[in-house]
Amino acid sequence: MAAKYVTKHILLVEDEKNIARFIELELKHEQFDVTIRYNGREGLQEALKEENHFDVILLDVMLPELNGIEVCRRIRSHSQVPIILITARDAVMDRVAGLDAGADDYIVKPFAIEELLARLRSILRRVNPEKDQTLLQYKNIKINQDAYCAYVDEQLIGLTKTEFDLLSLLIHNKNRVCTRDQILENVWGYQSDVETNVVDVYIRHLRSKLPKETSSYIETVRGVGYVMRE
Repeated sequence: MAAKYVTKHILLVEDEKNIARFIELELKHEQFDVTIRYNGREGLQEALKEENHFDVILLDVMLPELNGIEVCRRIRSHSQVPIILITARDAVMDRVAGLDAGADDYIVKPFAIEELLARLRSILRRVNPEKDQTLLQYKNIKINQDAYCAYVDEQLIGLTKTEFDLLSLLIHNKNRVCTRDQILENVWGYQSDVETNVVDVYIRHLRSKLPKETSSYIETVRGVGYVMRE
């Protein structure tokens, strides 16, 4: 099985918890990572944290503490992250206010999840055109996914398929911590009965096969998982 990648991180700011949960489940099914906040002030704080790297923000307009239009305006003064407004009001002036505040798109409640996914894909294509995903690089490590080859300083490194998929996953998600559960799902598959401690074993195998100066590239986040940071 080829590795699947959790590559996009969505911030969802929605005060209706049933709707938020429904959207979260659908997005996770499509391999998005999802962070949820239930009011405008907390959503704004999450969006502006330096350590967060959201690919898209889904922002409800009618939020407690700080409305979505104002949250959008404040985010846009600091960041160009794509923002999709979720609104129950379809009046022209509401849409104009949202777009003038810096939103990239909007969707009106009630909506079909397929429409939301299509709008997400459209925005992601515009702001981050797909590159050649068969070739990945992290510092002096290069991998060719089609050929299942990994190189350090142009020297071929002998890896098993599982080790290769594990390294590919970490590089593809550089700067994002991959939890042990995410690694199991993406490398071993959803139906696997492998225990999470197997991840630690394979990380040790992978580190041992990398040259000494590169083995430290794989950082352990205690109690969570692993990450390769730029």
